[in-house]
Amino acid sequence: MNDNYQHVKWFRDSSPYINAHRGKIFVIYISGDAIEHHNFANIIADIVLLNSLGVKLILVHGATPQINTYLADQSIKYTNLSEVRITSPEILPAVLQVIGKIKIDLEAALSKGVINAPLHAADINVSSGNYIKAKPLGIIEGVDFHNTGTVRKVNTQLMRKQLEQQAVILISPTGYSPSGEIFNIVSGEVACEVACAIKADKLILFGANKGIFDQQSQLINELQVTDINPAGLSPVDPLIFARRACLSGVARSHLISFSQDGALLEELFTRDGAGTQVSQLSYEQIRIANVDDVAGIIELIQPLEQQGVLVKRSRELIESEISQFVVIERDGMIISCGALYPFERQAELACLATHPDYRHKKRGDKILRALEQKAKQLALQRLFVLTTHTAHWFTERGFKQSDLAQLPESRVSLYNYQRNSKLFIKPLTE
Repeated sequence: MNDNYQHVKWFRDSSPYINAHRGKIFVIYISGDAIEHHNFANIIADIVLLNSLGVKLILVHGATPQINTYLADQSIKYTNLSEVRITSPEILPAVLQVIGKIKIDLEAALSKGVINAPLHAADINVSSGNYIKAKPLGIIEGVDFHNTGTVRKVNTQLMRKQLEQQAVILISPTGYSPSGEIFNIVSGEVACEVACAIKADKLILFGANKGIFDQQSQLINELQVTDINPAGLSPVDPLIFARRACLSGVARSHLISFSQDGALLEELFTRDGAGTQVSQLSYEQIRIANVDDVAGIIELIQPLEQQGVLVKRSRELIESEISQFVVIERDGMIISCGALYPFERQAELACLATHPDYRHKKRGDKILRALEQKAKQLALQRLFVLTTHTAHWFTERGFKQSDLAQLPESRVSLYNYQRNSKLFIKPLTE
């Protein structure tokens, strides 16, 4: 096999996403920990690549570990409350000094571009300025937060002008009041509020973890906002900001690891990504099929037809019977399907298939439940299935093997004796 095969395949698979992302607005949050990590140079290279592909980028940086280190080195004491720094007038100059240095370093890193790349000589316009108006956080639980602030307003009009000029916007975790006061703001909040205000297509948050994990320590690829309980989460938890952004109209938020090389590209240009995606609605939808799904269904079932697991169906037959199908679509790809064919007071479950990459995650169960519900709506009394390979799967879900004499009369004439399929029946009523 060609050594470049995987590279070529990945590029072909990513091409729809390249077109889909062009011209879209992404807000990317880079925490202070990410800036200190040895993988940071690769993150910058990937951001530059996104810019070259026509993505409109707004970068928001953090500075927490850098500020902590500087204050410790200077023997300057500070206080946190609920994981938010109290920015007293005494430490404000030090905070601003650190943030200013990080901003300059980021501008320099973005200006380097990608070494040894065709577009290395192309200049990247980095724009930073007073995009954030702030107000004081005030007194909480009797404690004055002084120059720690919160976002009051985002100058989206100015941002859009810069984005139209292909500029990469760089925003620090500071804001200014109309009277000229300077406030230090939680950087994750800045990223979230910017994404909401400008109606970004994505909010991408780099963190220490790959994403969110379940109780079995398995990475959760996707969460809907209804799956997230904010109670008990830290007020600066990236998941809080991801949820808030999606509730405010940002289509998707992404939690990815700053230590994983290529996580940004993998998250944006592959179907399953590298971290956890948060959205208002699932990007994996189960629905009744339509004629536009025919090609996807054929591609899904052809390998199983060739193996003899499914009966071969022509394109014309699938098109004529498309209303009988239920599909699961994942980001534009049909990954699971099944069909329901009524016969008298019962129905045949047929053409149940799931893409190999998405098996063992209960997609087949989702299709089965959807078809059972459809059968009940038609007032049918039972489901039956004819199978040669997957008897165990159906028996585990309430189907019982039956004699072929139990087939509906109108279905007997269509039975293929050469396949010698076994009949399994499941009642839909008690």
